[in-house]
Amino acid sequence: MNRKVDTVVIVGGGTAGWVTAALLIKILGNAVKVKLVESDQIGIVGVGEATIPPILALNRALGLDEYEFLRETRGTMKLGIEFENWKKKGDSYMHTFGYFGKDFPFCGFHHFWARGALEGREGSLWDYSLNYQVAKQNGFGKLDQIKDGNLPGLFYAYHFDASLYAAYLRKFSEGLGVERIEGLITDTRIDAESGFIESVLLEDGTEVAGELFVDCSGFRGLLIEQALNTGYVDWTHWLPCDRAVAVPCESVSPLIPYTRSIAHDAGWQWRIPLQHRIGNGLVYCSRYMSEQDAEDLLLSNLDGDPLADPRHLRFRTGRRAKLWNRNCVSIGLSSGFLEPLESTSIHLIQAAAIRLIKFFPHGGINQSEVDEYNRQSIIDFEYIRDFIILHYYLNERDDTQFWRECQRMEIPGSLRRRMELFRDTGKIFREQDELFTEQAWQQVMIGQGLMPRDYHPLVDALSEEQLDELLCNVKAIIDKTAAGVPAHEEFLAKHCQAS
Repeated sequence: MNRKVDTVVIVGGGTAGWVTAALLIKILGNAVKVKLVESDQIGIVGVGEATIPPILALNRALGLDEYEFLRETRGTMKLGIEFENWKKKGDSYMHTFGYFGKDFPFCGFHHFWARGALEGREGSLWDYSLNYQVAKQNGFGKLDQIKDGNLPGLFYAYHFDASLYAAYLRKFSEGLGVERIEGLITDTRIDAESGFIESVLLEDGTEVAGELFVDCSGFRGLLIEQALNTGYVDWTHWLPCDRAVAVPCESVSPLIPYTRSIAHDAGWQWRIPLQHRIGNGLVYCSRYMSEQDAEDLLLSNLDGDPLADPRHLRFRTGRRAKLWNRNCVSIGLSSGFLEPLESTSIHLIQAAAIRLIKFFPHGGINQSEVDEYNRQSIIDFEYIRDFIILHYYLNERDDTQFWRECQRMEIPGSLRRRMELFRDTGKIFREQDELFTEQAWQQVMIGQGLMPRDYHPLVDALSEEQLDELLCNVKAIIDKTAAGVPAHEEFLAKHCQAS
């Protein structure tokens, strides 16, 4: 049973299901039929409200109008993520989406700053970040480039209501021909000879058949795990948090253009500002904190009155042994879970859906294609996993057993290699098509105390006076530009204020 794929059946809606449906129907068009099965009886997790810059490419690929999208999803702008209490209590730094200063051929700007720091010059690396300076002024504006000095401009992503985003994409997808089927799945029919899924059966007796199935059923893994017994690779020995509690609260002013990630005794709290509310949640380790204590801690740290009852979630960090098994591709929470510390949840959905289109079978499903899809997907997961582990491992907190254990854990060799290279030389390299840039790694390492002991030799081409002049000029350009950026709330009111 290896037939040409004429019909794709997506099981589950939410962000994962409707992003996948939207991309398939937009890109493949009449080449396939796309059916999506979901039940109004099953809620969605809906806490993935913060994104990273690749979502701009997703929205452009779909042809979405940016301002309409922001109005429909009550969206705001995002210039980075501020990490509070991660190195030590009271410390903070920001992982911004932009660049620092101006990179030189073969040598990043941070090497010039590192020489200055090693020689005793005062000042933060973030003095040279336009994204940071604008974020801390609660500003936002469209700026591709700083003309003075030919420096890069602002890089951004979005905060939005994930449930509204799913509804927006549903309307978009159905308009292009996706067939939505309402119903609760009660059984899965599998071909005895090939092991391929033939169809899913609904509670009312309807049978939905296809040649390729996409599992977007969330943590349940209705097809990829319950039907196909694919297996799971557990990473909780590196990322021990296994619970979360979430609650929205009233919005407050000013409307900040960045996500806040606040470390607590046994986990961390997110704060995501939307136009109509603030999304809040606490990710924590159940070995060190009870559900009730987590709920009480979160509710005591809200900026406004809660708008709903707290919602508790359980998860196990890791990934499926295979992201594509037989004729089933898992996308979203069914494929695995990495906590949303760096806002990667929607990106992993987007990346998987795009990869599926690139590897979409033509004459039938070939194992070589499935294997390559899995290889690339696993690499994606592992690069992001290492980046998240870095935040936990590279802490200097001695106030709780949770943080002490994180310092002592045996980290993956791939992460240790990066850290040692950066510590010894100040050098870091983006591998293949990995998500996070060199600037992202630099910010987390330096922000959490891993300072380079050396710098690139090209920097020594400058005298002390020339280095001072370079740093001073770049900072002045950044400061002047940031001062001219309008307020975030002003930008939203002018372009995309939700009714």
